[in-house]
Amino acid sequence: MWANYHTHSNFCDGKSTFIEHIESAKKLNITFLGFSSHAPVPFDCKWCLRPTDLEEYLSAINTLKQNQTSIEVYAGLEVDFVPGVVSPAQFSTRLDYTIGSIHFVDSFPDGKLWEIDGLHTIFQDGLEKIFKNDFRAAFTRYFELTREMIQTACPTIIGHLDKIKIQNPKNKYFKETENWYQDQIKETIEEIKKTGAIVEVNTRGIYQKKTTDPYPSPWILEMLQKATIPITLSSDAHHADDLVNQFSSTAKLLTDIGFKKIHILNEGDWKPFTFNEKGIIL
Repeated sequence: MWANYHTHSNFCDGKSTFIEHIESAKKLNITFLGFSSHAPVPFDCKWCLRPTDLEEYLSAINTLKQNQTSIEVYAGLEVDFVPGVVSPAQFSTRLDYTIGSIHFVDSFPDGKLWEIDGLHTIFQDGLEKIFKNDFRAAFTRYFELTREMIQTACPTIIGHLDKIKIQNPKNKYFKETENWYQDQIKETIEEIKKTGAIVEVNTRGIYQKKTTDPYPSPWILEMLQKATIPITLSSDAHHADDLVNQFSSTAKLLTDIGFKKIHILNEGDWKPFTFNEKGIIL
């Protein structure tokens, strides 16, 4: 059996309804399922949950919780961290868990936030106009914001820790072995260690063919394992068919690295469970 707490439905930019996710979960032997639409934000965002739909979203999940017997259903949100604007802390009391993610890094001169996980042309535009093409400063700022989120509004789960690497295809700007980049990761892991937050191992980049490895990269996973930081396995599914996409191969990677447990939200508490490439072992 499997679990997945990072899923997107048609309440935000997902393609599937809650019911379609549930039906797919039953076919894929998922026993624990969390919904995590992109949280509302106080600015225009085409892929976020509309503020006016939040109550309906939470109510629909609560109804599913009451009606499901074979699947434990949980209410979450993937919440952006933009200092002084939005953070996981704003939603945590109404949810079973939060996923905290960085999708925006600083602003263009006109005040528009710079989205770093979209088109590479947009990334290049922000790199030039905000950071004067200093790629090291831009990537460093991403991890500075991640650490600020952890320090000031720590979520339950740290979402796709190194997702900004999609903007560094074929080492266009740098190699991940460079000291400055590895230092940013080390500093971030040190902050995570202080909180007890869970780091997700996210497979979406692989099945979208944007990366060859999960978020975070295997060498970062090795560091997390040595630091005994808890992990959970997620697919960041925007379609019900992707609920366990790349789970088996990624689970094997994790066991090869030395992970013995992944954390599962079970009966309302996060607990470590043994796993292998076939799934969670209860």
